[in-house]
Amino acid sequence: MKKLLVLTTALSAVAYSAQADVTVMSWGGSYTTSQVEAYHKPYTAATGKNVVSVDSDNPAPAVKAMVEAGNVTVDVADVEYADAVRLCDDGMLEPIGMDALPPGADGTPAADDFLPGAVTDCAVATIVFSTIYAYDTTKFPEAPTTVADFFNLEKFPGKRAMRKGAKANLEMALMADGVPAADVYATLATPEGVDRAFAELDKIKKDTIWWEAGAQPPQLLADGEVAMTTAYNGRIFAAAVAEGKPFGTVWDGQVYEYDLYVIPKGAPNKDEALEFVKFATSTQALADQAKWIAYGPSRKSSAALVGLFNDGKTEMAPYMPTNPDNMKNALGSSYEFWVDHDAELNERFNAWLAAN
Repeated sequence: MKKLLVLTTALSAVAYSAQADVTVMSWGGSYTTSQVEAYHKPYTAATGKNVVSVDSDNPAPAVKAMVEAGNVTVDVADVEYADAVRLCDDGMLEPIGMDALPPGADGTPAADDFLPGAVTDCAVATIVFSTIYAYDTTKFPEAPTTVADFFNLEKFPGKRAMRKGAKANLEMALMADGVPAADVYATLATPEGVDRAFAELDKIKKDTIWWEAGAQPPQLLADGEVAMTTAYNGRIFAAAVAEGKPFGTVWDGQVYEYDLYVIPKGAPNKDEALEFVKFATSTQALADQAKWIAYGPSRKSSAALVGLFNDGKTEMAPYMPTNPDNMKNALGSSYEFWVDHDAELNERFNAWLAAN
C-alpha cells in the first residue's frame, strides 16, 4: 500500500511539474491551504513564477523513492525533522544552510532570528506543530483534561484513533503512565521503557483505529467513528474554528516539533526552489501562515506579526503549541532519538500491531 502511495504521488508530481516553475510536495488539507495562501500565492504575485502543490500522506518516503529512482519530479518538500536529518545524511537533499537565508524583517541575522535547531544543513523549518489529542465534546459530560485520560476507557469510553507508527504514540503513552516529560527519551531508550510504553498502548489497542493521513483524525471525529483521536493541532483547529465542529483539544502531553522545507537532490528547478524556500521562510510569510492554521512560526521576528485568524475575530495565540498555557506538560520531539531508533521501534510497533 505504501509503495502504491509513493508511486501515485510521484506520478501526480510528473503530471503537475510540467506546468510549474516550482512544484511543492506537502501534506494536504488545511495545512497545504495555509501554505498556498501564505507562500504560494504571494510568491507568484511577487515573481510571476507558478507554484504547483502535490499532496502526500508523508512526503519523506516519496522523496526517497524519487531520488533513488533518479526521477525527481518535485522541487521542494515539507518533511518532519528526523526525516530531514536522515535524508540529508543519506545524500538525498540539496544543501541549504543558514548563509543562504535572508535576515528577519527587523534586520536580525537569520542565525539569530530562527528558533534553536530550526535550520540544518539541508532544511529550513517553517512551523512548530504539535501532536495532541482531541475529543468530541458532545460525548463526554465531563471533559478529559490529561494525557492519561486518553488511555482511560473506563472513565472516558469510546473508540480511539492514533497515527499508525511509533513516533509520538510511545512518548504520549509514557507520559500517560506517569513518566515526566523531561525523562521520556531516557526511559524510551531502555528495553524496560519500551515495554512500559507498549503496555500502556495495550490498554486501548482493541478500541483503536489507526490513521495515516493528517486529514483523517478530524474526519473520524466528525463521522462519529471515534470519541477521541491523536491529531496534528492545526487540523483540529481548522475543523473546530473554521468549520464549527464540536471538538475539544487537550494540550497536556503534547509532542511538538518542526516541519521543514527541503530540496530533493536532483530537483528539476533547484535554483528556483531555493528562491521559493527563502521567500516562504521570511518573517512576513511565516507570520501570514499563522492566519490560516494554528502552527507557530519558526522565526522570532514573525511572532509579533501573528494576530487574528483569517475570520478577522479569532485570536491565534491561545491555539499555538508554544502558548505558555499549552506548554505546561509538553515534550519537544527528539530528532536525535528518532534518527537513531526509528527503524527498530517501528519494527516493534508493526509487530505489536499485527499480534492478536
